Amino acid sequence: MVEQSDAGLSRRGLMAVGVASAAVASAPSATAAPAQDAPILATVTLEVNDRKQTLHLDTRTTLLDALREHLKLTGTKKGCDHGQCGACTVIVEGRRINACLTLAVMHEGDTITTIEGLGTPERLHPLQAAFVRHDGYQCGYCTPGQICSAKAMLDEIKAGVPSHVTADLSDKPKLTEAELRERMSGNICRCGAYSNIVEAIAEVAGGLVKGEPA
Repeated sequence: MVEQSDAGLSRRGLMAVGVASAAVASAPSATAAPAQDAPILATVTLEVNDRKQTLHLDTRTTLLDALREHLKLTGTKKGCDHGQCGACTVIVEGRRINACLTLAVMHEGDTITTIEGLGTPERLHPLQAAFVRHDGYQCGYCTPGQICSAKAMLDEIKAGVPSHVTADLSDKPKLTEAELRERMSGNICRCGAYSNIVEAIAEVAGGLVKGEPA
């Protein structure tokens, strides 16, 4: 026997009417404009390649996009955009970072060096010249990040900063092949020119110290 409500509807019919009413109530109005959050703008001053740059940016702008889209420094590449390939590596306050993983507004007043600030076609940085001599690139897409990373990595070695493979933390790390490969592991070369990259970096560093095989 089907139960009836006071209005003469079955229980099933009453439920159907309730669901339909809820759906209509929750549907957006045809005349209502979609809600949009206006971007929040901020002014940020950066010192990029020895030049002071003042930008007015959406606070969500990454450092990578600020460099490429606003300052037109397109040497720094956008690869995976997830911090996994290293193509966007730049040097900030002497440390190498993935520019795609940080916001430009987080670097107010910071000193930033991109590949354009390391050397020019007429006056190459020693690492750039070594990459050419040793064919440390093929397509060249990852090369700016590789070179920026190598520059900061050699500075880390000189400063005595240990890595995951440093055997003796009480001693200053040496540039063995294992150290070099570990420290450069965040920079991916899809062309596979790793052995040539190692040779180029080792030449600039004055050679590799003999150690455990990589």
